[in-house]
Amino acid sequence: MIPPQEASVRRREIEDKLKQEEETLSFIRDSLEKSDQLTKNMVSILSSFESRLMKLENSIIPVHKQTENLQRLQENVEKTLSCLDHVISYYHVASDTEKIIREGPTGRLEEYLACMAKIQKAVEYFQDNNPDSPELNRVKFLFERGKESLESEFRSLMTRHSKVVSPVLILDLISGEDDMETQDDMTLEHLSESVLHDVIRISRWLVEYGRNQDFMNVYYQIRSSQLDRSIKGLKEHFRKSSSSSGVPYSPAIPNKRKDTPTKKPVKRPGHEHDFRVKHLSEALNDKHGPLAGRDDMLDMEIDAYIHCVSAFVKLAQSEYQLLTDIIPEHHQKKTFDSLIQDALDGLMMEGENIVSVARKAIIRHDYSAVLTVFPILRHLKQTKPEFDQVLQGTAASTKNKLPGLITSMETTGAKALEDFADNIKNDPDKEYNMPKDGTVHELTSNAILFLQQLLDFQETAGAMLASQETSSSATSYNSEFSKRLLSTYICKVLGNLQLNLLSKSKVYEDPALRAIFLHNNYNYILKSLEKSELIHLVAVTQKTAERSYRDHIEQQIQTYQRSWLKVTDYISEKNLPVFQPGVKLRDKERQMIKERFKGFNDGLEELCKIQKAWAIPDTEQRDKIRQAQKTIVKENYGAFLHRYASVPFTKNPEKYIKYRVEQVADMIERLFDTSA
Repeated sequence: MIPPQEASVRRREIEDKLKQEEETLSFIRDSLEKSDQLTKNMVSILSSFESRLMKLENSIIPVHKQTENLQRLQENVEKTLSCLDHVISYYHVASDTEKIIREGPTGRLEEYLACMAKIQKAVEYFQDNNPDSPELNRVKFLFERGKESLESEFRSLMTRHSKVVSPVLILDLISGEDDMETQDDMTLEHLSESVLHDVIRISRWLVEYGRNQDFMNVYYQIRSSQLDRSIKGLKEHFRKSSSSSGVPYSPAIPNKRKDTPTKKPVKRPGHEHDFRVKHLSEALNDKHGPLAGRDDMLDMEIDAYIHCVSAFVKLAQSEYQLLTDIIPEHHQKKTFDSLIQDALDGLMMEGENIVSVARKAIIRHDYSAVLTVFPILRHLKQTKPEFDQVLQGTAASTKNKLPGLITSMETTGAKALEDFADNIKNDPDKEYNMPKDGTVHELTSNAILFLQQLLDFQETAGAMLASQETSSSATSYNSEFSKRLLSTYICKVLGNLQLNLLSKSKVYEDPALRAIFLHNNYNYILKSLEKSELIHLVAVTQKTAERSYRDHIEQQIQTYQRSWLKVTDYISEKNLPVFQPGVKLRDKERQMIKERFKGFNDGLEELCKIQKAWAIPDTEQRDKIRQAQKTIVKENYGAFLHRYASVPFTKNPEKYIKYRVEQVADMIERLFDTSA
């Protein structure tokens, strides 16, 4: 049981604690009441703020919308004013630009094109918005007038500044094609940079806005004329240079190529040496005598034509480069095709004229003229890849012109070669045309000369012959095939020549002179073949040709030597009387010895007199034949003298023993010497 005192204390504690709790509760209650009051006040304030915001929004939004409308109206007014200014400006275009359009674009192209742009826009505006406006007609008139002025300015610029390329510059361009150091410096400048800029600007405007292609015709007509005149000027340069000095000369670039020792003409493009056409004697013709005075003229024509062909390629390349800057891409090939036609047709026509002349010459059996075709044909074939590249994209008829000319030349050349071979075989035996001294016949020298010309054109001549082949081997044409064809042809000509010489030799009644004639001709042929290296070409198909000619030569020498038998037979041992020393000869024996001496003397004198007028031009062969004959005669005559000089067969030995051995040798030494 709790004591009363503790219980009292405990109660007071509880009461105190209760009192504290009540005070706390009272404080919380007061705080809640204050909080409620504050909340009510805040709610009241917010409600009031919301009410004011709603009033403000209701007042501001209409004002804002009204302001937006006002701004839009202002923008519309400004745009309208701008549009009005823009529209009004179109009405002023005609008056603003008329003076400039009337004065033309010369010297003020950019300003002029700017005016044309304004007029173009005005035309478009009036067409779209007011097609019935008189202003449309006015600006249209100005536009057409401006376009005509631009076309006129284009023509004027092209006409005034398109100059003929000088022959010297063309020759330098051709000569420098293999010189890489000078190649960059040799680019042609047809138009100055400023003029080219103006021409390009006008052409682009005419294409884009002028809707006009007439200027392209103007362009190709002007440039075509300049190209044609440039090439003709080069040809005229050759003609004048040839007539005045014989030396078409290009001073700007030294000519590093090999020339003939007597002349220094400009090297033909693409060749290692300058080939001079040597004309055959008209012995190949029905007429006789040299073709005097034609060499230099034909040589000039060949050089001129070859240079004109190379000039066309170079100038055409240059023209195409210029054209690509001025003419729209899809019109470039067609315009270029038209541009080069006159110059190309001129070259092709001249080439066909050369072919025509060669054909007429062949009919006359003048085969020297066909030699003009060889250097030209070779150059055309060497130039063909460049030609094909230049003519890329042109019409088929344009591309086929050069191949057509090449085919024509090959056909004519092949015809000439075949006719020449036949003419060599069938050249008539004219007695008055035979050399009296048995020297080389004109036919032989001319035939060899003709064949020697072919050495410089082996591939060309081979291709000519191959062009006429129909065999399957011809379809697989190559240089070896060409070489074999040419070798076969040369062997054919030589064979025909040999047959003709044999036939001609029958004109001589004296077999010895006949042998000397054949010997001289065979020896000339062999030496010429060896000297000109024709022998190597012949050996392609006839390995034994050289040995065969040597056999023929030796055979004719032996035939000639038999002519001396009628002399040496008198002093040979056969049928000579046999006698004993000291035994007196019978009359018959003495008479026989006299006849032998007389026959030898008369025969020796007759042969020496006749054969002294004969000729053997080859010194080596002449000495060889003389020496061989001296050896034979000296041996026989020496033995004869040794046997009978001391025999008393006559009272007048000096009448029969007219010559000593040395005198006989000296007489033979003077054979074949017309000056002795």
